[in-house]
Amino acid sequence: MLKTKETPKAIRTLGGWAIHVLQDAGAIHECEEHGWAKDRADPHARDRAVDIARRHPPGGVPADGAAALLRDVLDGIRDTCPECPDRDC
Repeated sequence: MLKTKETPKAIRTLGGWAIHVLQDAGAIHECEEHGWAKDRADPHARDRAVDIARRHPPGGVPADGAAALLRDVLDGIRDTCPECPDRDC
């Protein structure tokens, strides 16, 4: 029987690339109910994400620019979901 491999989704924006790197490094996660990105506040995961960004920047972006972009995106992500502020989600 022929098995198909799921192809990874194409990342179309630099912001999307940064979110993908942050998720892979464990620096952010998704609100299970609403899907908003939430900061895990894990300094080790943030360091891993910056290291990944520097080692594997998207095409045409210098390593320092990729790390700066990653930090900018992370600065815009809160540790709570805006749709459920009264609960820990």
